[in-house]
Amino acid sequence: MVTKVEAKYPAKLHIGKSGFANLTSVEMENIALVPNYGDTLLQTKKVHASISFRTLLKGRIIFNELEVSDAYLTAVKYPDNTNNYSFLLGKKPTEPVDTTKSRNYGKLLNDLIEKAFESVPDQVNFQNLNVSYTSPHRNIAMKMPELTIADGEIKTALTVKTDSLVNNLRAHGTIDPGKYFISARLYALDTAGIVLPYVKQKFGGDVSFDTLAVSLSDKRFSRDMLTVRGNASITGLTVNHSRISDTDVKVKSSAVDYVVSLGPDYYAVDSLTEVRVNKMKIYPVVQFRTKPAKDLVMRVHTAQTPANDFFGSLPEGMFDTVEGIKGEGSLSYTMKTHINFADLKHLTFDSDLEGHNFKILQYGKEDLSKMNRPFQYTAYEYGKPVRTFTVGPGNPFFAPYNSISPYLKNTIMTSEDAGFFRHKGFHEEAFRQSIATNIKAKKFARGGSTISMQLVKNVFLSRKKTIARKAEEALIVWLIENNKITSKTRMYEVYLNIIEWGPNVYGIKDASRFYFGKQPSELTLAESIYLAHIIPKPKAYRSAFDAYGNLKPHVAWYYRLISGIMLRRGQISQEEYDALQPAVDLYGRARDLIVTAVDTTSVTDTLQLAPIDMMD
Repeated sequence: MVTKVEAKYPAKLHIGKSGFANLTSVEMENIALVPNYGDTLLQTKKVHASISFRTLLKGRIIFNELEVSDAYLTAVKYPDNTNNYSFLLGKKPTEPVDTTKSRNYGKLLNDLIEKAFESVPDQVNFQNLNVSYTSPHRNIAMKMPELTIADGEIKTALTVKTDSLVNNLRAHGTIDPGKYFISARLYALDTAGIVLPYVKQKFGGDVSFDTLAVSLSDKRFSRDMLTVRGNASITGLTVNHSRISDTDVKVKSSAVDYVVSLGPDYYAVDSLTEVRVNKMKIYPVVQFRTKPAKDLVMRVHTAQTPANDFFGSLPEGMFDTVEGIKGEGSLSYTMKTHINFADLKHLTFDSDLEGHNFKILQYGKEDLSKMNRPFQYTAYEYGKPVRTFTVGPGNPFFAPYNSISPYLKNTIMTSEDAGFFRHKGFHEEAFRQSIATNIKAKKFARGGSTISMQLVKNVFLSRKKTIARKAEEALIVWLIENNKITSKTRMYEVYLNIIEWGPNVYGIKDASRFYFGKQPSELTLAESIYLAHIIPKPKAYRSAFDAYGNLKPHVAWYYRLISGIMLRRGQISQEEYDALQPAVDLYGRARDLIVTAVDTTSVTDTLQLAPIDMMD
C-alpha cells in the first residue's frame, strides 16, 4: 500500500503499525501523509476498517465499518501560492472545451449521488476529527469531537471557526444508502444562531439562522433527466443587507417540498414544489433552458390565504409601514413571466394580487387614508429631513386640483403615467419594458414607476432603493388603489403639491412662482412641458438652460415628443401644436440662479451713441 501511494503521488506515507484484525478487517496506527514539498497533510492515531467483499467484485473498496480516532487534516496555502494538497487532485492536461456539446449536469449529479451513497459505511465512528485550512488571507478550522453512523442514524457535534467567527453546531439525521435517502437537521448550540461566514466579505451582508433541515427522499434518472425530491426548512432566518432593507429581515419559519429536474441544458422546478413562508403557501414553476438561447419561464401563485395570515406571513423588516394591519377575507397572488434572452422585445410579465371578499379593518403603523385630509409632509434629501409643510388648504402654497393648469396636468400624465386615471396603480407594459432594458444593460437602468408608486414612495416610505422599499411600495399601492382608499383626483392633487421641482422647491405653486412668477392656473403649454421635463431630475433644473436663460437645443426633442403625443390624444389643438416653441421666459428666483451671463446691451448702446454725441 505504501509503495503504491508513493508511486502515484509526490509524498511519503508513514504507517507506524498495521495488520489484519480478522479476515475482513484491517487496523493501522500512527498514519501520516507528508508531501515532498510542504507540511504534513494528514495524520491520524488509529484506523480500523472492515471491507465489504461484495464491493470488491465491482473493483472498488467500500467499508462496512470505519473507525478513525485523533485525525488531523491540515491544508496549507503558502504566500508564494504553492500548497500541500493539490498533488492529490491529479490534474489532467487541459483540453479544448467543445462548446457545441451539451453538458448534462443531471447525469453528473446523478453519478455523484450514487457514488456518495454507495461509499457510506454501515457503521462509522470518528473520534476527535480535526480539519483546517490556512492561507495568507483565510483561516478555517473544524473540530468534530465525534461523528457516528449506526443503524442508519447520524449524530455529530462540531465547532467551526472561520477567521474570528465561531459556530458551535450539532447535527442529527438518518440515512438509507440503498434508497438514496438522507435527512439531516443542523442546529445551533449558541443563542446567536448559526452565522454564515464570508457573506459580509463577499456580498456585503449577514445571514444567520437557528435550525436548518434538509432531506433527499427520492431520485430518478431516465432519458438523460435527473429528478430529485425532498424537503428543506429553516427557522429563525435573519438577513441583513443594505440593498434589501435598512433593518434586519426576519422570517420565523420557512420550508419547501421540492421537485427539481436537471437535464441537457435544462433546469426546472416542478409544479409539485410547495414553498411555505410562515402561514403562506407558494407554488413556483421554473423552467430554464440554456440552448439554443437562454429562455426562462416562471410562474408563481399562492393559495388563497386569510388576510391576517397573509400579512402576518410577510417577512419582518420588509413591510414596516403596514405592520399590524388587519383585514377580513383572503388574498392570493399570481405572477407569470417568459423571457427569451435573444428576443427581449417579446418579453411577457403579468403580476396580480387579488382580494377575495377582502376588506381592511385596521391600518398598521401608518394610516393609509391620511391623504384624504390635510396632513403633514416631510421632504427628505439624502436621508435627512429638509422641509415639513401641510398638504391642504392651511398651507398658502397649496394648489387645489381645479386651480392647476390643464396643460400641466396633461403634460405630466403624458410624460410620467398616461394611464393614471385608468389603471389600478401599475402599468405592466412599462414594467415589461423596464425589465427588458435592465437585462440589456445588465444593471438597473430604468424603472417602471407610475404616479401612484411615486406618490406612495414620497408619502409613506423612505426614498432608499432597497428591495424592501419596492416590495412595500407595491403592496401599499395595491391596498390604496384596489380598496379605493383615496380617489384618483385627490392622489394626483397630492402628487402635484409635494414633488420636488428645484432647490427647496416643493409643490406646483412654489414651482410656478420660482420659475415663472405666476400662479399654477396661468402656466402655458411650453412652461408645463419644461416643468414635466425636470421631474425625474429636479436638482439638474439648470442643465436645460444656457447662461442667458435660453433653453438648450437638445431640449427641443422633448418638446416635440410630448406635444406630439398630446396632439394625438386630443389634449391640444393643431394650432397649439404648430405655435409651440421650445422656449420659456424665466422670472423670480430661478432667473437669478440660471442666468449667469453679463447683460452687455446697455454697454453696447453707449458705445454706439458716443460718436454722435461727440459730433454734437
